[in-house]
Amino acid sequence: MNEKITNAKIINEKITNEKIANEKNANEKGEWEMKGSEAVTEKGRRRKATKKYEIDMCNGPLFGKIIVFAIPLMLSGILQLLFNAADMIVVGRFTGSEALAAVGSTSSLNNLIINFFIGLSVGSNVMVARYYGAGKKKELSEMVHTAITTALVSGVFLGVLGICVSRVALQAMGTPMEVIDQSVLYMRIYFLCMPFLMVYNFGSAILRAVGDTKRPLYYLFYAGVVNVLLNLILVIVFHMGVAGVAIATVVSQILSAVLVVRCLMQTEGDCRLELNRLGIKPRYMLEIVRIGLPAGLQSICFNISNVLIQSSVNSFGAVAMAGNTASQNIEGFISTSNAAFYQAAMSFTGQNYGAHKFKRIKRIAFICMGMSLIVGFIVGGAAIFFAEPLLGLYATDPEVIAYGMLRLGVLAMFYCIGGMMDVVVGLMRGMGYAMVPMFVTLSGACLFRIVWIYTIFQKIHTLPCLYSSYPISWTLTLSVQFICFVVIYRRVIKKAGSAD
Repeated sequence: MNEKITNAKIINEKITNEKIANEKNANEKGEWEMKGSEAVTEKGRRRKATKKYEIDMCNGPLFGKIIVFAIPLMLSGILQLLFNAADMIVVGRFTGSEALAAVGSTSSLNNLIINFFIGLSVGSNVMVARYYGAGKKKELSEMVHTAITTALVSGVFLGVLGICVSRVALQAMGTPMEVIDQSVLYMRIYFLCMPFLMVYNFGSAILRAVGDTKRPLYYLFYAGVVNVLLNLILVIVFHMGVAGVAIATVVSQILSAVLVVRCLMQTEGDCRLELNRLGIKPRYMLEIVRIGLPAGLQSICFNISNVLIQSSVNSFGAVAMAGNTASQNIEGFISTSNAAFYQAAMSFTGQNYGAHKFKRIKRIAFICMGMSLIVGFIVGGAAIFFAEPLLGLYATDPEVIAYGMLRLGVLAMFYCIGGMMDVVVGLMRGMGYAMVPMFVTLSGACLFRIVWIYTIFQKIHTLPCLYSSYPISWTLTLSVQFICFVVIYRRVIKKAGSAD
């Protein structure tokens, strides 16, 4: 009898233990399912947040989407110029016209050295847009990681190059002795931020390719505010002059790069950046180079002609240099407004080309060229109308202001032509044709300006004659570029028809 009771107790204990174990397993399973559900929900939330910033460029009406894409780009460019203008205004007002001339005299040389590698980011923009439009997820991810690695490597190389060649290059440009030491100091500090500048540009190019122009605007704003505050502190409070302006620029570039990398790392989608996957894949690097190298070479040649023009301006003295620098900063607001439609043309064309929606490219061309003409004309007219008070922000010397007004009077209204020229280039690059616009631009703009400097300008040695080389070269180049675009577009449509 006792034995039966003992066996019954053992059986009851086993049943009880099994129930407890089953309940525990069920609870653990529920917890894991809840955690998994939370992870999925978080992932979905991030993906939804990412999609909120992207634009579907391949479906629906184009005009509104192009405007939505372009406005943040315009604001980004304007903010960048405002922050650059703050550099100039602070250094010009609180350090003097020589310091203003020193900072301004480096711009053409800085662009000459930097823009070749920034040109490579054009290749990453076009290829990311194409893969995104075609829905090729693996290729898109590989392209993102190759592009960011390229940015880091090129940035380190640029930093070393700029620091080493600054004095020799500025001397070769004929920079006056009274400003050259300050110019060298500014360049050497500025080039310390090259890895961060490259990462920001390549990262922004990736975001633009999928239609996200808002977040780069936010990051630029945060970095710009830091830049302005540091300018005021380092130049006015600590009297650091051009060194203070350069240090402020370096810190702001670091911040903008960190923010864009953080954005790419938190993106839920095929553009997500994972640091452990950074590396250069030869296939994707070659695609970046195929599109970006001609863009970089074109930029170099543009800047060689601009360096020669800057050297010619230098021959008129430090006051003319300061007026030229102030005018260039104001003109930047016109060109950057037009540049938004160049970027729109390239990204929209790249996605639609990848999706094989070639007929939409014609509408993209019409909208972007038309908007570039309208915006350039309005902003250029405003620059001339408000020329004197605007230039007065940069300098108080009446002679400096007079030189600035001279340049604005010649150039401001013609930037709409230069803007349309860039839009046509963006259309051809978006379709994968990079060599044609490069050769046309080299001949029609760069080579023409160099010939002008060594022929016409030598006979009529005046600043209006020198500045006239810009609108004439823009008009010639736009005419040829547009003919090339029409030929290429017809070829693409014909090839698509035969493939069907």
